[in-house]
Amino acid sequence: MTKISRSLLVVIALVLLGPHLPPSEALTPKQGVRSKTFLSPPILLRPGDVADKFYYDIPFPRGHLALKSFNGEVVDERGAPVPLHETYLHHWVVQPYYALVVSAEGGSSRPRTIPARNAGVCSGHTLGQYYGLGSETRRTATWVPDPYGIEIGAADRTMACTECRCDVYNVTADWRGHAIEPGYAGGLRCCYDGTRCGAAAEGAEGKARTVFLRYTVMWRDWSPAAVLPVRIYIFDVAGCGVEYDVEEQCSGGAGGECVHVKTATQALPRGGDVVFGVAHQHAGGAGASLHGADGRLLCESAATYGGGREAGDEAGYIVGMSTCYPRPGAVTVRDGEPLTVVSRYSSDRRHTGVMGLFYILVADHARQLPPQEGLCFSFPVPWCLPSWLSSNL
Repeated sequence: MTKISRSLLVVIALVLLGPHLPPSEALTPKQGVRSKTFLSPPILLRPGDVADKFYYDIPFPRGHLALKSFNGEVVDERGAPVPLHETYLHHWVVQPYYALVVSAEGGSSRPRTIPARNAGVCSGHTLGQYYGLGSETRRTATWVPDPYGIEIGAADRTMACTECRCDVYNVTADWRGHAIEPGYAGGLRCCYDGTRCGAAAEGAEGKARTVFLRYTVMWRDWSPAAVLPVRIYIFDVAGCGVEYDVEEQCSGGAGGECVHVKTATQALPRGGDVVFGVAHQHAGGAGASLHGADGRLLCESAATYGGGREAGDEAGYIVGMSTCYPRPGAVTVRDGEPLTVVSRYSSDRRHTGVMGLFYILVADHARQLPPQEGLCFSFPVPWCLPSWLSSNL
């Protein structure tokens, strides 16, 4: 007998570049919000190896829930964060799906599934995830502001590896067996699961290392009286092509500006209030912005680069992206409005397989919960924070 069940899929893409705390659960200071940290299955990597894994039915909170946050990072067997210059996290994405549940003898490690996609703007099998980040994950906020929630249950050798240069991976066909065209220099088609970057493996001892994706989820029980649903939209400056190349180019000679700017306009299927926004870029990214049809700025997301060698502060890598949390009703978009994403990259050297994605969460217009009391103080004189601000502290 068969039935349909709903679960979650996590996709992790890692590159090991250089030659290990149990899961924890804790209540946050926000009333009714719970948090728990999980580990992915172990991922064994040798220097230069690529892991592009699909994990189905991952450990995850169950029930009719309002997702408030999802963040991940790569850790070793001791639970210590692994720096990007040792294991580069290209991306992780999380997407719900419907699975056909079959008997044990008919099961498989990759079940027949129907993905539950976000609200747009790409279609087919492209950019359908609910959450997704990359190297910036440790210092990028994913918190969905109250009272909203995502409803579920209803240039060097190292850079050649992280930018998936085809020549250092020594591949001539992609994961589907299709030949790679001569003009395709690097990107996802050259570093898929099981491939290995020769630039990182060269001269390395070759000892494999086991790492995990440790991820922390925050949620609350779904209640129409306490949570307003939001729709997830992902805008792609590559026009749903996911990745693009940045050629080396500087204006005005040696002292000129070396910035590549790419734009794309895509229609928003259904409007409302923008309550959250963040961009995703790779190393070399100089920030991105999203604009309305009249050119007004909806959200700007700036890249933060590390300055050291500790996990979360790795020099030369994007370790965080700034986020937008507009006051409810302050940033609105209309049904069918064409929105333009602008992605900026440094062009002082060539970059292959870069991305310029922009995530936004949109709630319906004029849907508000009953007013909540603000956070009040009596010193030095009686005063209160607005409820919309204090509820997100």
